[in-house]
Amino acid sequence: MSTLDFEIVKYSDSFHNQLLEVWEQSVLASHHFLDPKDFESIKKLVNTIDFNSFDVYCSVHNLALTGFIGVLDKKVEMLFISPRYFGKGIGKKLMDFAVRELKADKVDVNEQNSKAVEFYQKLGFKTFERTDKDDQGNDYPLLRMKR
Repeated sequence: MSTLDFEIVKYSDSFHNQLLEVWEQSVLASHHFLDPKDFESIKKLVNTIDFNSFDVYCSVHNLALTGFIGVLDKKVEMLFISPRYFGKGIGKKLMDFAVRELKADKVDVNEQNSKAVEFYQKLGFKTFERTDKDDQGNDYPLLRMKR
């Protein structure tokens, strides 16, 4: 399945449940370093996000949400792909869209998520800062990257 089979559309509330499902599946498949308690805490936080309050775009195939990206103030705040579609080019397509259309040039990534770090590096992002904790104060170092 090529990325040509996917379209990028602006988030609407009709995608809300699918978006939360993709987020959860993606995190469970890619964030093996997360303590289960922390995962549940982050999940509760994500469930409170108003996805209309910043630029969120969804990758859609046959009306099914396959991934999404969220950008605020030129920073990619979230990029999650359904594990069923890992390696299909959706993340790159969403990032290309965010860089081109939304002028995104920054991203924070969990240091332990080495595949994501490599992904952003391939797209021209370089680490300019490292934190010892994530934005919620948990012991998950973040790499702040800029293009």
